[in-house]
Amino acid sequence: MRIKANIVLFFVALVWGSAFVAQRIAAGMGSVFIFNGIRFLLAALVLYPFVRKRKAILRPGQIRWMGIAGGILFIGSSLQQAGMQYTIAANAGFFTSLYVVFVPLVVFWGWRERPHWLIVAAILLAVVGAFFLSTGGKLTVIQIGDTLEMLGAFFWSLHVVLLGKYASRYSALTFSMGQFMVAGVLQLIFGLIFERSVSPDWGVLALAIGYAGIFSVALGYTFQVWAQKHTHPTDAALIMCLEAVFALIFGWLFLNEFLTSIQITGCFLIFAAVLLAQVKAPEISSLPDTA
Repeated sequence: MRIKANIVLFFVALVWGSAFVAQRIAAGMGSVFIFNGIRFLLAALVLYPFVRKRKAILRPGQIRWMGIAGGILFIGSSLQQAGMQYTIAANAGFFTSLYVVFVPLVVFWGWRERPHWLIVAAILLAVVGAFFLSTGGKLTVIQIGDTLEMLGAFFWSLHVVLLGKYASRYSALTFSMGQFMVAGVLQLIFGLIFERSVSPDWGVLALAIGYAGIFSVALGYTFQVWAQKHTHPTDAALIMCLEAVFALIFGWLFLNEFLTSIQITGCFLIFAAVLLAQVKAPEISSLPDTA
């Protein structure tokens, strides 16, 4: 089951990488909260018929954890989307990928689970690979956008760990819909306050929202919740860092971005890190229950 879950996470990374194009389009129009808010609520709407059909019942504590997950999702997605307005795509990809480093640290600090040295080696490989892939080996002066992406990476790591530790207790569909609603409402509230003067091309923005909402959020995050029931948070983070690889591939296809030799080297390093992580990754059941 763990192998199946990791394969699902691989396709989640592919979908998220393709959604990079949609996010770049929205960021170029100055849309952060409105774009995120509508796409999260659209995702919740897509999932609603399936939740209703299954007649899922909310279990004790589920609303609390959906609210916490939705709040973290709101912060992480806001920082990521805002950062794309102020930094180049390469830097955004590198700094976002730092959540791969933060996940085992969060697990260690929160549950005292010391990572195996092979996991540490895999993390280092992934970080170096992401650096080569996203920056071509040349890190420019840190800008406000880079800082926002780094802060966002920390909240992405919290989200990954939270899903692996607590969301596994509940239905993936209901939990996903709940966190999308929380994140979407918070995004729209902030959008109405801070983005009232934004006038994007609504036709193009609607296409970007539609793709990001249905495929990236509704399908991607729901499959992520399911898959993390059967794999470890560190495992999940390393596989999902492949999002950077797919982002560059789709950037090449749709945004005329090209890979250099050092970026191709980064791709190989990230894939090597994912394979290495499978050797000694602990089972998620080893996490003690602190709730």
